Amino acid sequence: MKLNYTNQGAGQPVVLLHGMFGSLSNLGNLARDLATAYRVISVDLRNHGDSPHEQEMGLSAMADDIVDLLDDLDLPRVNLIGHSLGGKIGMQVALNYPSRVVKLVVVDIAPVAYTPRQDAALDALRAVSRLNIGSRGQADAAMAIHLPEPQTRSFLLKNLKRKDDGSYCLRLNMSSIIENYGTSLVAAPEGIPYGGPTLFLKGETSAYIQSKHQSRMTELFPNMKLDVMKGVGHWLHAENPVEFNRRVTDFLI
Repeated sequence: MKLNYTNQGAGQPVVLLHGMFGSLSNLGNLARDLATAYRVISVDLRNHGDSPHEQEMGLSAMADDIVDLLDDLDLPRVNLIGHSLGGKIGMQVALNYPSRVVKLVVVDIAPVAYTPRQDAALDALRAVSRLNIGSRGQADAAMAIHLPEPQTRSFLLKNLKRKDDGSYCLRLNMSSIIENYGTSLVAAPEGIPYGGPTLFLKGETSAYIQSKHQSRMTELFPNMKLDVMKGVGHWLHAENPVEFNRRVTDFLI
């Protein structure tokens, strides 16, 4: 699969992987910061952004997408940074293809299987996908039934794409996401331990990384360290971008 991506800066390559329901713009602040010293490749994951759609969404298949992109760009080794689902894919790349990863940054996700749960964001997007959307306001109103938080709706509305007839549709492949949401997308990365330098960055108020997960983190990534950013949750790169960028940059040096 040929993923959509952007390329900026020069130097040692860094690949940025966004989370669920996102796109390559989500880590744009970090990309711009790193591009002063690195070559930064920001990627739309399959079924997201402007990348192709495919029903399969297993972690190994999505990791293969990233390696295929590295091959196309003639990049034998890169630094990988991934948030949430992107962090899972980054971990799977490192476990499956350790020689391709110089350093790994995993943002607020652990290498464990998560319990499937009702997700208001998925419900909101599902509602929009079933409508003939004539305006962003109409889409926002449909989402508001499931999601009262304007900031979250604003993030999800970035997935709207205007068609030639003036109406809107979602860039996301909702069929695949719905099918895989409670299975492949909550599964744990697995493989032979990756011994390269690994940074897990946790938001202090987020529950995605817990103390019970640390034994598995150490088992699969023995050369890891865990940093906690105070006063932020799962979206730490958006809640405190200056501190987030500093910690990532310090680790890459």
